[in-house]
This record gives sequence, C-alpha cells and structure tokens, in this order.
Amino acid sequence: MLRSRIPIFFVWVVKKYTSTCYFSVVVLVFCVAHFIGDKQAPKVTFKKPIGSVSVSGHKFVGCPMPCGVQITRMEHINVLSSNVEYLASRDATIMGSRNGHAPIFLWYTLNRKGYKGFQKEVQKCLRNAYYLKDRLRDAGISAMLNELSSTVVFERPIDEDFVRRWQLACQGNIAHVVVMPSVTIEKLDDFVNELVEKRSTWYQDEKVRPPCIAADIGSQNCSCDLHK
Repeated sequence: MLRSRIPIFFVWVVKKYTSTCYFSVVVLVFCVAHFIGDKQAPKVTFKKPIGSVSVSGHKFVGCPMPCGVQITRMEHINVLSSNVEYLASRDATIMGSRNGHAPIFLWYTLNRKGYKGFQKEVQKCLRNAYYLKDRLRDAGISAMLNELSSTVVFERPIDEDFVRRWQLACQGNIAHVVVMPSVTIEKLDDFVNELVEKRSTWYQDEKVRPPCIAADIGSQNCSCDLHK
C-alpha cells in the first residue's frame, strides 16, 4: 500500500474579475508541508487575492483523527457565525462544535518533529518521488511528476486486482501514487518490479497496448507507441 496518508494541501480561492461579475476559482495544491524550507516554493499569503487556506492535520501531519485548520478572512467568518444563547457567545464553527483532542495532537506532533523534522520528511518524500518517476520512465511506463510535488501520475494498470492490492487512486487511464514519509525505496522497488512483471503479461498480445495518456500528462511524459 503506497497511499498510507495524503499530504497536507492548501486551498485558496482566487477571485477573477470580469466587466460584469466575478467568480471564485478553487485551486488545490496537493503538496505542501512540502514547501517547508524551499525558496522556490510559492508563498501562501493573504496579501494575494485568496479567500482561505485549509491545512489537513490527519494526512501528512498524522493526527489520529480527521481534523484540520482553516484560516480565512473575517468577512467569510461573519457569514457563518451566529449567536448561541445557551453558550452566551458567538459560534463561528461550521458544524457548531469542535474536537478538543485534535489541537492537542497537532500541538504534540508539531512540537515533537519541529520545523527541521518536517523539512527532513518533505525532502525525503520529494527524493523518493523523483526516484519512483525515474524508475517508471526507465521501464518504459508513462509517468509525470510536477515540480515540488510528491504525487507521481502514471498509466493506469489494467488489472483491477493489482490496483486494489496497491490501493491506487485511478481516474480514466491514469493512476497516481502519493509518496509519503512511510514509503521506503524498498517498497517503491517492490511496486515497480511487480508492475513491470505484470505488464509483460498484460501486453504480451500485440493487440493490447498501453494507453496513450498524453492528454493527461503531456506528450513529453507519455511512453505509448505514438510518443516513444
């Protein structure tokens, strides 16, 4: 299993204005605790036209229960806030309640690992993601890895038993692996070796060929018969 936890992600809302109205575009950047300590990484700041930033606590950070932290502008908080008579206070939570244990777990993890600890985990994930991408490409398998990301996208295996065994996230002709701190080089080697072995049987008949996924990952990353 490669997808043991999904990394921290940031969500920001960018307002695009037209002559008559504006609309919000939600951008998911699936990466980043990974931006810790990387000078090339984009900075997430409310000086930009963003509406909110959401950070999952139960994914990359590893809190044992689903939780997260959301930072947003006061104008959005006021929309959700309401006066609660029996509390004699104003409630700004989405569900009207919150888990008191989650902040303790988050505080403990942040203090135990520290900035340097998270930075080392991030660097390990990025190195291993590049290793996986290179091994797939060397084996003639279409694969793509964006800069500053630990999510490797590649051609979807045609054997659903293989997909379930490795718990791959698939859509259409593509699958992806999120390389987390718990994923070792040995596990990546086992995955690639098994995939290569299976592909030799899946595509031994010339009538069945690997899919072209150039539309999904770009022709420069596609290793199908047309883009080799």
